[in-house]
Amino acid sequence: MKPAREPDLDKLPIRMLHDRVLVKTEAGEGERRSGAGILIPATAQMGKRLAWAEVVAIGQHVRSVVIGDRVLFDPEDRSEVEVRGTEYVLLRERDVHAVAAERLDDGSPGLYL
Repeated sequence: MKPAREPDLDKLPIRMLHDRVLVKTEAGEGERRSGAGILIPATAQMGKRLAWAEVVAIGQHVRSVVIGDRVLFDPEDRSEVEVRGTEYVLLRERDVHAVAAERLDDGSPGLYL
């Protein structure tokens, strides 16, 4: 008799199709601080602002990102979904504007987002 397998709690009970990318957004939409440390309230009007998120699942036709990448996207062009009590954003691969590059550790400043 085979031993019963424990369900994998880290694995999402959802499989992305085609060119879809499931991401978990980083900081909330509330107050934030500028580079100089000035507190910016959530109600402040700003220009169009892109958001960062971490890729948690991808469809079989996604070619430019992998699970674990940090991606930049427009928060106005998104669909939200809740899976196991956690909020995620569903995007098409073409809606991803950039993928963060890793910081270089060879002594040079390097380019990164």
